[in-house]
Amino acid sequence: MEYLKTYQVKEEHIDVQGIMDGLYYPFYMEWCRHDFIKEVLGFDFELEAKNGTYMVLSNYSLHFLRSLKKDDVFTVTCAVYKDKGGLPKLHFRQSILLNNKTMTKAVFSGTCIPAGGGRPYLPESILNNLEGMPELHAEHAI
Repeated sequence: MEYLKTYQVKEEHIDVQGIMDGLYYPFYMEWCRHDFIKEVLGFDFELEAKNGTYMVLSNYSLHFLRSLKKDDVFTVTCAVYKDKGGLPKLHFRQSILLNNKTMTKAVFSGTCIPAGGGRPYLPESILNNLEGMPELHAEHAI
């Protein structure tokens, strides 16, 4: 399942070259990913944190292909994959698209940890929502 959200480049995200500063691409992807995690996977960051479960990133890889400019209206995609090795990780494959052209693509990987410390895990509620989701393989990587 691919999830989509539409955004517009904010003026304050534009650098002296007239393009969006590279720092902001992951932020737009994060906003989309967090909405996906809440709406599709049923994990509410605020509620889960209060209950002692943190969802954290373990790594990400980001590739810039083209630049966004001021006022561009673009789409951010998000799809989740299970870990091929069975580790308690989620892999989110994301893209930023402008007029159906890929501007940026990335894979973000994360897991959950107990607020008080401990081993990474995925809560049962997330595992139930991963039924039928594909595993991350080389062809899904960026």
